[in-house]
Amino acid sequence: MPLTIAEELLLLVHSNAGKPLVSSLWLDPALAGAILAELAVTGRVELSGRKLTINDPAPLGDAELDATLARIAQKRRSPTWWVQTLQSGKQRRRLLTKLVTAGVLAEERGRALGIFPVTRWPHVYPGVAANVREEVSGVLTGADPDARTATLIAIMHAAGLEQKLFPGATRTRVREIAEADWAPAPVTKTVAGVAAATSAVIAMTGSG
Repeated sequence: MPLTIAEELLLLVHSNAGKPLVSSLWLDPALAGAILAELAVTGRVELSGRKLTINDPAPLGDAELDATLARIAQKRRSPTWWVQTLQSGKQRRRLLTKLVTAGVLAEERGRALGIFPVTRWPHVYPGVAANVREEVSGVLTGADPDARTATLIAIMHAAGLEQKLFPGATRTRVREIAEADWAPAPVTKTVAGVAAATSAVIAMTGSG
C-alpha cells in the first residue's frame, strides 16, 4: 500500500515487537507536522506570509490528509497553530489503526505489571518498515533524496528523533538534507516552516 509520510514515521518509531521507541510528547507533534508537510510536498498548501493557505483544494484520497486539507481551507493560521491543534493521541491512533486495517501492523492489548493497560503495534510485515528505513539510510549516507524522503528526514530532525531512529547518522548530513533546496522554493519554504513549527510545539510541550 502507498504510505503517507506520517505512516512511514510511525513504522520507524515502533520496534518489530510494536513498542514505541519515542515518547508521544515528541511523536504526536511530529505526526501533525508530517501531515502538513505532505500537503506541501503534494502542492496542496503553501506558506503565505506566516500562514498556511490552500494552493490546490483537490483531495488526495487519504482520509487524514484530506480532512486536514479541508480544515485548512476554512481558516488561515500559522504552521505552529496547526501543529498544536492537530497533534493528539487520537490522530496517532487513527493512523495506527489504518496500518492495522492494511495488514501492516497488528494491535495487541495487554497489561503492564498485570495492572496498567498497554497497547503494542507489532509489525506483521517488517519488510514494509525495512524498506522505509533502507530508503532513509541511503539518503543519510549520501544518496540524493526525493522530496518525500527529504521531508521525512526534515520532520524527524525537527522533532529531534534522528539520533534515536538512525544513531549512525551524522548531524551535518541530517541538517544538509533538512535545509537543502530539494524541491521548488515554495515547497521547501513551506516544509521548513512546518518543521520549525514542529520544533516549537515540542519545545512548548516540554517546558509545560
